Amino acid sequence: MTHKKCSLGLIRTCLLVAVALTLAVPASAEWNEKVLYSFQGGTTDGSVPAGGVVFDSQGNLYGATTDGGPASCKPIGGACGTVFQLTPPAQKGGAWSETLIYQFQGKGTNDGSVPSGGLIRDAAGNLYGVTAYGGTGDCVLLGVPAGCGTVYELSPPKQKGGAWTETILYSFPTTKQGYFPNGDLVFDSAGNLYGATIFGGTKGTICDKFYGGQCGVVFKLSPPKTKGGKWREEVLHNFASGADGANPNGGLVLDRKGNVYGTTYAGGDQGWGTVFELKPPKRMGGAWTEKVLHRFANGDDGAQPGAGVILDSKGSLYGGAEGGAKGGGVVFRLAATGGGRWKETVLYGFTVAPTAATIPQSHGSTRGEIFTAQQMSVQASR
Repeated sequence: MTHKKCSLGLIRTCLLVAVALTLAVPASAEWNEKVLYSFQGGTTDGSVPAGGVVFDSQGNLYGATTDGGPASCKPIGGACGTVFQLTPPAQKGGAWSETLIYQFQGKGTNDGSVPSGGLIRDAAGNLYGVTAYGGTGDCVLLGVPAGCGTVYELSPPKQKGGAWTETILYSFPTTKQGYFPNGDLVFDSAGNLYGATIFGGTKGTICDKFYGGQCGVVFKLSPPKTKGGKWREEVLHNFASGADGANPNGGLVLDRKGNVYGTTYAGGDQGWGTVFELKPPKRMGGAWTEKVLHRFANGDDGAQPGAGVILDSKGSLYGGAEGGAKGGGVVFRLAATGGGRWKETVLYGFTVAPTAATIPQSHGSTRGEIFTAQQMSVQASR
């Protein structure tokens, strides 16, 4: 399989950092950026935002950082990561204020470490996310127990100014159940959570030597039937590389029929990644069915998508990938054409050679800043 590997120097952040999607637009519809907060890092603040942010009903923003916080999470680096709240100013033009509502403690306390995706929020105000490492699992990295990753919940305080409460909903116990969860989670209408792990599972042997070689899974977490019970994991698909995908990115989406859509960073016919669909079983307890909708060829169509996809009202999928005819990455659409076939259309090709600032991926910023875009416009050839 031909895909980029994590070097030892980048093992903490490889496949974690998500890049803001920067689009060329007409002069009449330029982006106007405003930096809401600049992270300082160290043990008292976060750094390197892990993904997108989510609003509450009062206009506060919540997100996670892969770095910052307690410096106790070896072997993957010093800091364990944080979850933050940004509160808007009381007066127009004032400064946003940041509060760290949780700092991860790492495997030494059976907590998660290194948040590796953005947050989602339920109607009660609880926040949900994943960490790449930590938990009670037996995964070993560079000869040191690092944990296999977690799914966590943060519950707001009952009184204003109180502490948020963290609950680890699930610790991946071994590599077979998944290793290194990544990207945003998503709820279905029954309250189940869906996500992906970059590594682990039971298929594939060459996806990354540091993580056991297995090529990742898509999983479903079902809530307990009684309060205080355990969440139950079901692996929906084990990726095998080859014609199948490898290293799923997370950021899954569900349609009204319960089908799950996502991307893989690698795998496919030439190892440049895929867009896939998972169909639920017709009978309870049956197997989910995977269908690869598109295999990237590292040509005009792009290569190695680094994030998930979004779904429009007509059932078309949209995402971003590296490569493309101009070498700077692409924004693409996949639309069903009938007979089970899907067609990819490149909506925009970037002209700058791929760098950390130009590869189109979703969520967040590599520069440790939260920003707003007051004017956005994309002109796409359809």
